[in-house]
Amino acid sequence: MATAIEYVTTDVHGVMRVGHSHVMLDSVIASFEAGASAETIAQEYPSLSLEEVYGAIAWYLGHRDVVTSYLSRQADAWRRAREAADAVEAPVVARLRAEARRTGISGR
Repeated sequence: MATAIEYVTTDVHGVMRVGHSHVMLDSVIASFEAGASAETIAQEYPSLSLEEVYGAIAWYLGHRDVVTSYLSRQADAWRRAREAADAVEAPVVARLRAEARRTGISGR
């Protein structure tokens, strides 16, 4: 009896991955939507087999509503992470700005 292969899995953080690799489904979809063939995508991600790439693409095509919702959540998560990172000044930047003020060099 054949065992079903999971071409798309979700990790503990809610990130969709291709098979049991660390390759995000987002990356495979972006390449596919940009016109890359499954063969090209498999070359871009050597940890994936051609079967896994085709399987992930087929899964995506059959579950577009799920993937669209997932990609929207991912975009929101990345936006929040960028905003949080932008809100905190890195210590090295703070030191450089303090040094610029001290020496009279315009930092901005």
